[in-house]
Amino acid sequence: MNIGYFIGLLVAIAVMLLGMMGFPEINPSLITNFGDGPSVMIVIGCTLGIVLASFPLKTVLGIPKHFAILLKNPKMNPDTVIGRLVELAGIARKDGLLALEEHANQEEDPFFKQAIMLIVDANDPDRVRATLENDIECMSARHQAAAGLYDKGSAVAPAFGMVGTLVGLINMLQNMDPTNGSSTIGKDMGVALITTLYGCVLAHMIFSPIANNLRVRDEDEVLIKLIIVEGITCIQAGENPKMLKEKLLTFVAQKQREKIGAGSGGSGE
Repeated sequence: MNIGYFIGLLVAIAVMLLGMMGFPEINPSLITNFGDGPSVMIVIGCTLGIVLASFPLKTVLGIPKHFAILLKNPKMNPDTVIGRLVELAGIARKDGLLALEEHANQEEDPFFKQAIMLIVDANDPDRVRATLENDIECMSARHQAAAGLYDKGSAVAPAFGMVGTLVGLINMLQNMDPTNGSSTIGKDMGVALITTLYGCVLAHMIFSPIANNLRVRDEDEVLIKLIIVEGITCIQAGENPKMLKEKLLTFVAQKQREKIGAGSGGSGE
């Protein structure tokens, strides 16, 4: 689970609520000043409507899946992938590439399994790499489209906040009675400005963090798959497991390399 996302969101909400209640002199009744039904309807309704109009329905229907991605830990990490590839390299050098078929059937990750089967089936190395890299590009494009949905929401929410403010100001001016003074103009102006607040909150506390987190997950998954591609092509070329491990460690940060190196001693000759 992405604990940082939820901690950051809770901190932002808590700080905003404290500010609304007049911190340091807390007055919970002040929260009611920031509630307005029509403003919520304009900002949320119009933002969701434009997002729906801007993307294919299947992308919008994927929103629950996007939240599931934020809640779950990644299925694989560089440590386990590098260790597994080094193990497979040792098996291939000892028993040949055909011996990897049994291990491919044990892999839960479809991409990893596909990569192993491509070399078991004696495909051309360039074709193996091209096939796997094309898979990565298409996957990343789908991920970027999903993140783009939230980018769109982040862009239009403040705009509709301003639209709501303009609607409120127009109604305020239309209903202003010069003979009755301006005793309610402050309250009316406050209501008009609430929509701008809602738009900014929706954009920067909801949409933007989700988009950024989805991109980080995409980068992590692309890294894992690039490691698999490099490892599989090296196994096909008959590279020494120890040299393979050293090559794959270049994909990760120095601190993580030391951790992986300390956790395993390599496989085979």
